[in-house]
Amino acid sequence: MNHTFTVQGMTCGHCEKSVVMAIKTLDPAATVQADRTQNRVDITSDLPPDTLAQAIAEEGYTVEPLRQVP
Repeated sequence: MNHTFTVQGMTCGHCEKSVVMAIKTLDPAATVQADRTQNRVDITSDLPPDTLAQAIAEEGYTVEPLRQVP
């Protein structure tokens, strides 16, 4: 399933990498694209969106689901 989140607080490449690694730690098979310029993270994963959002939030970012596409 594809998930898109609005993520506030990503200000640099390190922030993007932190978000990607937080998701990859939970789901190594996930595809993650973080874009700090758009405050957006696109994830393809079988994990529930709440689990994904929580992993990003634990890195210190504010997360809101944008949309879900099956």
